Amino acid sequence: MLSNDRDDFLLSEINVTPFVDVMLVLLIIFMVTAPMMTQGVNVSLPEISSARPLPSEAKPVIVSVDSDGAAYINGRKTPPALFRRSLLRTVKDTGKREVFLKADRKVPYGAVARVISEIHEAGIVSLGIVALPSGRDAGKTDKGPARKK
Repeated sequence: MLSNDRDDFLLSEINVTPFVDVMLVLLIIFMVTAPMMTQGVNVSLPEISSARPLPSEAKPVIVSVDSDGAAYINGRKTPPALFRRSLLRTVKDTGKREVFLKADRKVPYGAVARVISEIHEAGIVSLGIVALPSGRDAGKTDKGPARKK
């Protein structure tokens, strides 16, 4: 029996087309979802002269109060009845003992005082108030500038 030289070796190739397809689909998914993950609560912060930059630590716990008086914990809207429990869970999960409060300049003082009271009743003793330093644009909304302590 004579054998052909072509039959003596195996030709093995890796088909990369399915791999490239999967990578392109994952890229599109990440491109669509990434902006949603970094989105914050739009808050028009007041300006003060003694504002300092926020600490550069990774992901601080931020409580926001928007212009309608709704409270958010790290960008998630939280009903008033569940606020304290959600804050405690967030603080426990992140391991942070300091909370930063961002409140829109148009929010009545009573709504901000209620949120501050809930934060203190949750056992948080270190509370930073986030504000813009004087001289910045008055109508600018915040996603995380300076704070006043």
